Amino acid sequence: MSSNTTFFGDLLTSIAERGRSLLDRSSRVSGATKAATLVERCEQLLSGRGEASGVALASDILDRYARMKTGERIAFFEALAEAFGPDRTRLEKAIESYGRTGSDAAAAELHLASEPRRQELFRRFNLGPGATLSLVRMRENLMDALVHRRDLAAVDRDFGHLFSSWFNRGFLVLRRIDWSTPANVLEKIIRYEAVHAIRDWNDLRARVDTPDRRCYAFFHPALVDEPLIFVEVALTKDIPGAIAPVLDQSRAHLEPEKATTAVFYSISNCQRGLGGVSFGNFLIKQVVEEISREIPSLSTFVTLSPVPGFRAWLDAERKAENSPALTAADREALAVLDTPDWAEKVETREALAPVFSAAAAYYFLVARTAKGKPVDPVARFHLGNGARLERINPMGDLSPKGIAQAAGLMVNYRYVLADIEKNHEAFLGKGEVVASGPVKKLLKAEAASRALVPTT
Repeated sequence: MSSNTTFFGDLLTSIAERGRSLLDRSSRVSGATKAATLVERCEQLLSGRGEASGVALASDILDRYARMKTGERIAFFEALAEAFGPDRTRLEKAIESYGRTGSDAAAAELHLASEPRRQELFRRFNLGPGATLSLVRMRENLMDALVHRRDLAAVDRDFGHLFSSWFNRGFLVLRRIDWSTPANVLEKIIRYEAVHAIRDWNDLRARVDTPDRRCYAFFHPALVDEPLIFVEVALTKDIPGAIAPVLDQSRAHLEPEKATTAVFYSISNCQRGLGGVSFGNFLIKQVVEEISREIPSLSTFVTLSPVPGFRAWLDAERKAENSPALTAADREALAVLDTPDWAEKVETREALAPVFSAAAAYYFLVARTAKGKPVDPVARFHLGNGARLERINPMGDLSPKGIAQAAGLMVNYRYVLADIEKNHEAFLGKGEVVASGPVKKLLKAEAASRALVPTT
């Protein structure tokens, strides 16, 4: 793949450079990278001036954009929102024609006329060499601006619409990451790891180059050596309840053929600009297929997952006057969380474990967002993929990050291949959280009646 990509990349670069020389002869422009100049170039690109000049224009626009400061970029996004929406004249004619005739041809024209002009603009931006990654980075800038500028949301929706097509499953390539993977990719694995930080090269090697560990990533042909998402897998005999033994570099290595359990202990999205494009569900299912072929002894597929919203939710329940999740005794026991070193004391951890377990059962099985979804984002991901909430592990992650985000809590989600579709439909169709019997038993009697939990 890389030799073909290099050839076509060089070819596009050559076309772009030749086209730039044509543009420079035909219209001298100021070297300042201002939004107004960029908008003018965008109009030229949409008007169409031949393929060579189109590639050159796209490259020039993206080069100019890359040199812009934050304020200038926001001004450019404003122009995309205001000046590159649907062609209103064409849209009004299409609406009138469809209302009058109701024909298939009129419906097709209405569909085309309703598309914002910026979608075609983004497609033409993508003519340039390396343009796909530049557009992903552009959307990252837009996402930063959206924090304070919700009026730019329409531009973001158009990015998301196009990216969902450009990065659909048919274009993704699964590759195993090991010590023979090029160093520039390995460096990105270290940088993009979002769940359990990779401390150094020795830590990375322990995760990708030992007999009982695997790492897999999705790549896209247009983003050479840029992983989209990757998953780290531990091969074990049992379902783990804590992350420290999994990450321990001094552990005894298990021979792969003796493993019965594959543990997905870290899933990291690498490209923030592709937010909203789903990769994780495809990744997990394909890795299960891949690793099952390699190691037939595997019969159990689980995660060891963080619970990033648990600590904030628990603190809010502690402050609430009438928390349905916590009893007076729970509040009293949880007061120790206000001391900075509580997690260092074995007796404190042992006393808190049953309180955490019961509270966590309520958090997963009963607590809901305003939209009626489970509070935890990782839970929404795995449950939506058809997994089952298998086990709650108090004190599973005693790292500073684990304490801050989840008071040390971790959970296992289990993927039973025969049940994935049924669980997926139960969650998306009815909002049901499929959980194991032991998890459901953790709910206090007074809270159980509120839980939306099917019997399994």
